[in-house]
Amino acid sequence: METGSSKEVVVATWEFGAACVDAAVHTLKQGGTALDAVESGAAVAEADPANRSVGFGGTPNRDGVVQVDAAIMWGPGRQAGSVAALEGILHPISVARRVMEVSPHVMLAGEGAARFALEQGFEEVDLLTEETRKQWEVWRETRAGEGENHDTIGVVALDSAGNLAASCSTSGAGYKFPGRVGDSPIIGSGLYVDNDVGAAAATGLGEDIMRYCACYEVVAQMARGHSPDEACSSLLRSVLEKDPKGADASISLVALNKEGAYGGSGMQKGFPYAVAAGAETRVLRGAGVV
Repeated sequence: METGSSKEVVVATWEFGAACVDAAVHTLKQGGTALDAVESGAAVAEADPANRSVGFGGTPNRDGVVQVDAAIMWGPGRQAGSVAALEGILHPISVARRVMEVSPHVMLAGEGAARFALEQGFEEVDLLTEETRKQWEVWRETRAGEGENHDTIGVVALDSAGNLAASCSTSGAGYKFPGRVGDSPIIGSGLYVDNDVGAAAATGLGEDIMRYCACYEVVAQMARGHSPDEACSSLLRSVLEKDPKGADASISLVALNKEGAYGGSGMQKGFPYAVAAGAETRVLRGAGVV
């Protein structure tokens, strides 16, 4: 377990999460809330065409269409919004926030989510780049790499007011069936926040993560007094013992508690996650459970 030296702490999944953490920290320094921070952090990965697992340039589904999932959760009032199987919108995390703030719903999916986004003023964008289109054409002939590229960006943050937030965004498993939805937009699976306790976000294979309501369980473990690292490891050990896939279950987690302590772990040793808890952003490696 690590403890932040500043009241404001941001944690994100993966090495590419470092740029997301930097953006989130900038938002906090400009007076934004943790909710603003996790939105701006996820948006960095969503707009990066080099990232094959999130947003613009993400690996498409079997039909060659990029369908994205995203969710956001705000500790005060346990508010949440999400979108699933959304097409043609650059920043699904911002659409998810709009679902939370202006609609009576928590989740919108497919054509309805796209219509809502356009009505809210979001511009339609082709998320398939020329490079990912060519890769899809190769896949269509060879079927190599199916199910790959599922590295969600998950961001959790604590702001100076003591409030917590979390976000998740992904283009999902590569070459998935159209309409497939992973854990990222599922509250309690891809992310969860209890403003009195802590926040968690997950990455990996959605089919593994959602079967264990992973992030809800991590936050529940923190509520029982476990540190963020202990809470992540406890969930992973349970999966290791109970799941037929055992150590092959693809689940990694980051967590942050109300006091600013943070942690991250994956089933395998070395899961990278980015942290800003003071003057600089660092990339750390989780201990793993096997």
